[in-house]
Amino acid sequence: MTRRVSRQRPGCPCGLREPYDSCCGRFHRGESAAPTAEALMRSRYSAFVKLERDYLLRTWHPRTRPGSLDLDPAMRWTGLEILDTTGGSAFHGSGTVTFRASFKGGSLHERSRFERVDGAWVYVDGEFLG
Repeated sequence: MTRRVSRQRPGCPCGLREPYDSCCGRFHRGESAAPTAEALMRSRYSAFVKLERDYLLRTWHPRTRPGSLDLDPAMRWTGLEILDTTGGSAFHGSGTVTFRASFKGGSLHERSRFERVDGAWVYVDGEFLG
């Protein structure tokens, strides 16, 4: 009897079907920068899932970046839903992304603000929406 092993890789934690390594993983490794505010939002969500603290700090606006960031390895993120975006393209200097991030036991609903700093998108802050 031959045991069949699935070689199909799951999609990226950000919710896109592309494998993590070629989706958000390339941003986390510093191989390229997120081209839009939404792509940065997705990569930051994946960074929370993958415990990529350095990436989260690196993509935080210098004006609002905390001195340190403690991530809880027991936190189980279960999904990301992008609800709305404004601006945030290659033609904008700022943008917002409204999203719902689910975790075991609840969800986080936020409107995040992003700006370009030296040509790269960074997270500024967010407003919790309930």
